[in-house]
Amino acid sequence: MKYTDYVDLHYKPKKTDLVCFFYMEPARGVKIKKAAGAVASESSIGTWTEVTKAPKRIDKLAAKVFSIHKNYVKIAYPSVLFESSNVPQILSSIAGNIFGMKIIKNLKLLDIELPENIIKAYIGPRFGIHGIRKILGIKNRPLLGTIIKPKLGLNEKEHAQVAYHAWIGGCDIVKDDENLSSQPFNKFLKRVSLTLKARDFAEEFTGEKKVYMPNITAETKEMLRRARFVERHGGRYVMVDIISCGWSALQTLREVNQELKLVLHAHRAGYAAFSRNPKHGISMLVVAKLARLIGIDQIHIGTIIGKMATPKREVVDLDQEMEKSFVGKSEHLLEQRWYHIKPVFAVCSGGLHPGHVPYLVKQLGKNIIIQMGGGIHGHPLGTYAGAKAARQALLAVKEGKNLKEYAKEHLELKKALEFFK
Repeated sequence: MKYTDYVDLHYKPKKTDLVCFFYMEPARGVKIKKAAGAVASESSIGTWTEVTKAPKRIDKLAAKVFSIHKNYVKIAYPSVLFESSNVPQILSSIAGNIFGMKIIKNLKLLDIELPENIIKAYIGPRFGIHGIRKILGIKNRPLLGTIIKPKLGLNEKEHAQVAYHAWIGGCDIVKDDENLSSQPFNKFLKRVSLTLKARDFAEEFTGEKKVYMPNITAETKEMLRRARFVERHGGRYVMVDIISCGWSALQTLREVNQELKLVLHAHRAGYAAFSRNPKHGISMLVVAKLARLIGIDQIHIGTIIGKMATPKREVVDLDQEMEKSFVGKSEHLLEQRWYHIKPVFAVCSGGLHPGHVPYLVKQLGKNIIIQMGGGIHGHPLGTYAGAKAARQALLAVKEGKNLKEYAKEHLELKKALEFFK
């Protein structure tokens, strides 16, 4: 088959097809139809030349380009091309060699639409939004989290103390930085033990449920050992760097978590390596969907503001042609109905401070986790005051009040708004 044989603009995808939505720029002198056909070929049954003696029945397995609109292309794949419950194999097909083809100048996988027969092979999140809210006893507001700062250098006792100050100041969640695992100055086992004790003290002091998310990222077997350690010591959460660990390790962790029953938090460290170019790579939308499919309960999506801003098109209306939008009138895509797969928390993080709270809630709704690192620990009065300021910002939004007006009677928020401009 020639590349153009993979293009059929009259084709209507079947319910069992997996559909990909690409942004595509052909190499100089190449027409979009040929480039699109090349992507469909290389990601399904084809190669750079015709295989003349291949059985004709194989042609029925070819991917089909069924829509071309300017630089936007939709391709349908028969689901039989994909192994059941194997995310790495799916990505090797639809997001593999195609990114290196000479016929393509730029290519970005913007979205995927998975058929029910693929989705049903996955168990999805154990807890999701509703399960986490039940654990914390928080019904009707965004959750407030922080990352321990300085990100590296604190010893185990200092780490636990910073966490305690954040919790009693008003944070619901405290997590390790993604760079912290088990370094000589801060060993994993001792850190987790001390910080979980600090969590217990904070719960007793505040009367609220508190969460500690230790970073268990490591080689897969070690990662599972760490997860078991957390569970044995009364932890309810773990976090994992899903890009650096890989999809296989994530699937293994989720399987083992059937027994451990921990809430799984996904950090996307490394994601920017294949997304920084807005015209090439893989969108956060695809990463988030696959993480939810496997069984992550909450995932770091970045923000449309702050130091690690995800391009607005990705967060707000990237999949406009596929499903309406990432953000609807009252919900984000990760909480939308998806067969048996539970809705998950979107975690906003990266350069945030209390002044950003109203905008985030307006854009993404209440089913988000607002996570501030420097925006809490960098407060001029310290971590405790920074956490109070962030919680005050949440309360102001919940009560429908303007932050500046609310700050007149709340010193910590007033100082934060003056400091973080």
